[in-house]
Amino acid sequence: MKKLRTLLSLLVFTSIISCNDKPQNYLPGSIGAINSVTVVMDNELWKGEVGDKVREHFAATTVGLTWEEPLFTISHVPPRVFTGALRNTRSIVYVQLDTLNSSHIKKDMYATPQRVAVIKGKSNQEIIKNIDTKVSEIIETFKNVELKEAQTRFLKSLNKEGVLEKRFNISLNVPSIYKVGRQEDNFVWMSREIQKGNMNIIAYEMPENSFSTDSTLVRDIVRMRDSIGSLYIPGTDVPGRVTHMRTEPAFSPSVFPVEIAGKKAVEVRGIWDIKNYPMAGPFITYIINDKENNRKLVLEGFTFAPATNKRDYMFELEAILKTVKFK
Repeated sequence: MKKLRTLLSLLVFTSIISCNDKPQNYLPGSIGAINSVTVVMDNELWKGEVGDKVREHFAATTVGLTWEEPLFTISHVPPRVFTGALRNTRSIVYVQLDTLNSSHIKKDMYATPQRVAVIKGKSNQEIIKNIDTKVSEIIETFKNVELKEAQTRFLKSLNKEGVLEKRFNISLNVPSIYKVGRQEDNFVWMSREIQKGNMNIIAYEMPENSFSTDSTLVRDIVRMRDSIGSLYIPGTDVPGRVTHMRTEPAFSPSVFPVEIAGKKAVEVRGIWDIKNYPMAGPFITYIINDKENNRKLVLEGFTFAPATNKRDYMFELEAILKTVKFK
């Protein structure tokens, strides 16, 4: 009787588990290099005006670099070979002649995280129109998923020096490969070595009323950057010359309104150089309106990597700066 009761209890338990067991859809992790996009379309479309339109948008020149580099690295595959691991790439554009005229973005179709932009039309002209209409949203969506992927990778090993918390009462997910090189009362400089140069992060604060009017904003930003450069970022020792970082005077930086950590901010992209010395590279600056602390918090990333593509270096810096949190 005891064995029978044990057997009955086991059967009841197994029955309960089976009833509550719902099928799960397990997706593999997405793959691919940062800022890469897989474009799926027939060869005929790719070689013609539809392919030209895709390249026009997704391979457009990245803003603020020292030479032309595409926004995304594009890989084209025809639908018949879009199988296996190719379906697990993170950002996908699927273009097709169809009886439907539509454009939409799907989430995590074959892997996670993943975004698939599906663009269909009954003619080339309808497809092109759908691309033009939807492309801004698609690019923003792709960029966001790429930023989050980069930020997730940072979490594997973070810098624990704590200087930014101490100086500015903020946190930033900076990879441990970056080290603090200089710190003052109102200035922190962190950097890492790369194969042909270095990548840098600086932070400082300005008075809340530093920028008086929109009409002089760009000029005021340049003046601010140049004054910080002259104080804290020296150039190479050259007898009889004053050398320091400044905003490249031949190129006006681009300024965009953004939101960082829930606060209003501006994003500035441009070229830096060293006064009186042949060194230059791209920078990205965020000037954050931190009203609670009566200040403008300035976070900047810049790269020195001569004769090297810099898009992905600058993207890494952007991803780091956008992890800022105010204590």
